[in-house]
Amino acid sequence: MLGFTTPQHHRQIMNFLVSILDDDMHRGLLMAFRHSGKSTVVGIFAACTLFLRPQTRILILSAETGLATRMVTHIRHILENHPWCADLIPTSRKDWAAGRITVNRPVGIREPSVICQGIHGNITGMRADLIICDDVEVPNTSNTAQKRETLRERLRELDFILSPSGVMIYIGTPHTMDTIYRTDID
Repeated sequence: MLGFTTPQHHRQIMNFLVSILDDDMHRGLLMAFRHSGKSTVVGIFAACTLFLRPQTRILILSAETGLATRMVTHIRHILENHPWCADLIPTSRKDWAAGRITVNRPVGIREPSVICQGIHGNITGMRADLIICDDVEVPNTSNTAQKRETLRERLRELDFILSPSGVMIYIGTPHTMDTIYRTDID
């Protein structure tokens, strides 16, 4: 509508995110250079997921709650402004806030459609079909070996929150040689 085109690397990011849904492991790691638009594209992916499957429960987890809240705000903005998503917007906006949104969906789902939390926040008792770990590794969560181990322990808890067929996506940029994003550890 605005005459803009989508950059090729954004198309590649979206194709990668969609491919995770078809992957048997339902796990993905998206690393790209800083300011490449990773979180922007992931927010669009989350909004598309809600459009296609409104019953989806999404947890956004970041190093700090403020960063996770920005992602939820981005998703909410997409839903509010995209004409295809008009039916998802509830008339009662009780759960339509900065840190949590609930779209129109089948009755009986207890959790919000999208909720955010900082890595050290309380996630006990939550359930999610899609967990997006957006920039959980930052200097204040990874600048010592103890902090990295604490971060790894905290992230292991996500397996108990994720639904059996759920999807978990990590998005970020490594901040240390001993990054949590390493996949080549023996």
